[in-house]
Amino acid sequence: MERLNFQGLRRFWAIAKAYWWSDEKWRARGLLLLIVVLLLGYTGLSVVLNSQRGELISALSAKDEARFWQTVVVFIGILVVYAPLLAGYTYLRDRLGLEWRRWLTDRFVSRYFSDRAFYRINQFQTEIDNPDQRIAEDVRSFTQESLTLVLVVASSVLEIAAFSGVLWGISRELVLFLIGYAIVGTILTVGVFGKPLVRLNFEQLKREADFRFGLVRIRENAEAIAFYQGENQESTQVQNRFMRAFDNYKRLLKWQLGLNGLTNAYEFIPFVLPALVVAPAVFSGDLEVGKVSEAQGAFIRVFFSLNVIVDRFQALTAFGAGIDRLHDFATSLGQLEHKKDAADLLATESDTEATPASAIAAAEVETPAAPDPPVEATATVPMQPVIVQETAPQLSLHHLTLQTPNYQRTLIEDLTLELATDSSLLVAGPSGCGKSSLLRAIAGLWNSGAGVIQRPELKDLLFLPQKPYMILGSLREQLRYPDPEADITDEQMHDVLKTVNLPDLAERFGGFDAEEEWGDVLSLGEQQRLSFARVLLHCPRYAVLDEATSALDRHNEAQLYEALEATSTTYLSVGHHESLEAHHRWLLRLAEDHTWQLQTLKST
Repeated sequence: MERLNFQGLRRFWAIAKAYWWSDEKWRARGLLLLIVVLLLGYTGLSVVLNSQRGELISALSAKDEARFWQTVVVFIGILVVYAPLLAGYTYLRDRLGLEWRRWLTDRFVSRYFSDRAFYRINQFQTEIDNPDQRIAEDVRSFTQESLTLVLVVASSVLEIAAFSGVLWGISRELVLFLIGYAIVGTILTVGVFGKPLVRLNFEQLKREADFRFGLVRIRENAEAIAFYQGENQESTQVQNRFMRAFDNYKRLLKWQLGLNGLTNAYEFIPFVLPALVVAPAVFSGDLEVGKVSEAQGAFIRVFFSLNVIVDRFQALTAFGAGIDRLHDFATSLGQLEHKKDAADLLATESDTEATPASAIAAAEVETPAAPDPPVEATATVPMQPVIVQETAPQLSLHHLTLQTPNYQRTLIEDLTLELATDSSLLVAGPSGCGKSSLLRAIAGLWNSGAGVIQRPELKDLLFLPQKPYMILGSLREQLRYPDPEADITDEQMHDVLKTVNLPDLAERFGGFDAEEEWGDVLSLGEQQRLSFARVLLHCPRYAVLDEATSALDRHNEAQLYEALEATSTTYLSVGHHESLEAHHRWLLRLAEDHTWQLQTLKST
């Protein structure tokens, strides 16, 4: 892990600048300007309050009642203005942080779901662990903590400027001592504790996320674990994940112990030194007693402003670890979309300001490129062949050779076929021969290999996996998925549910607006029938079914395919049941030796 240095600042700015130059830049900058104005106001009032506190003590020491009450009135008047200023500053700071988080979260979520980056990261970039935590927790920390830290630094600079004048008028020696003391303390803290704390905080974030993910997996797979009676193994794994986080946190606590010992001793001196320096002048009568309080207050404000790094070092190291995780995540998304850096990744088209000349130059440089290389490919690795994807009215494969994403195994070799409109194809073969992988290639999820795949646009295809995906939402949203705006009436949904042999599903749960954990309350067979209902409702040009009826009996399977045959949808199925042959016109049989055979099952 990198120390808190210029690389950390560059990583921070690479992510941060996108918002401050985005389409919301003027609103953000306006809020920031208002925050700075409030910061200036309450810093100035802080100086006056510190002075009046000294006046109050001097008046008491001199037993000057009129001066005392006059100071009290001024003190209360300043507080009346100071309190709302500070409250307004805190509110606007947090509000700006919240707006920034909304904008940055929206950008990360958009990029995460763009070009199926979520799938590619999960499959091919496993070093990017727990993207959910990076979007939810690290973005929150980045926006809110960075804004707080920047304003703390700005406040520190203002307080140094304001209170140094007060302190200089009382004792120049105190000012010079403060500067030297702050420099030595900062260098010592960063030099000794910087690198270990950043590394340990980074690792703690990762291990805590792994522990939480393990618990989530148990919740999502509770029934399977119960059937297998795997409680002991799952409990052991969860305990091991926790102990990894526990052991790392113990190491972190040891370094924090050393840091806290240093900072506690380091921060003790402001409470003693001002009185020691000013005392001789007070004893000689050159200064009033209140000047001791005033000098101590100014000294403490300047001291902690100069030592903002030492004072907030633990928060800074945790923040630095979060920046690293977020930057790595942004970079991985950028690599998937072939962007240059995190800033390019997060900027939208409306955010990018280019002159006409630069736009023309860019257009001249960019020529039609070959299909995107695999995610694993880098500049130092020879370019691997990739499958070309082309848009066409119907699905066809031309000399397709399909390999695993790491190019270590060939699954299918030199496959050529065409699936005409209103036709159907069954893909069969032994396990591991590449049946489901062929569907991934058609969907564009895999591109390792050679040849050409021509297909309609993805919006005209609907894929049904073997394990149906049940979204979080109502029954109506389940049936309309993946197009929530589809013009489908309740009557149509009732009819289709009858067709897939789920006639009472809506009534059983209280109507189409009922929201349940559908993956838990429905059996796998019911989920597959519900998933099939989506095909019948949306009527896509092509449907691709990966063992989509594997959990059904032959009667229900036949009923679903007969309903599908009655539509205008062209479909491709993967399956093991011989009974499926009765519902398809063509059979593609794959073999373990990469060969294939195409057979006619029934005439058109």
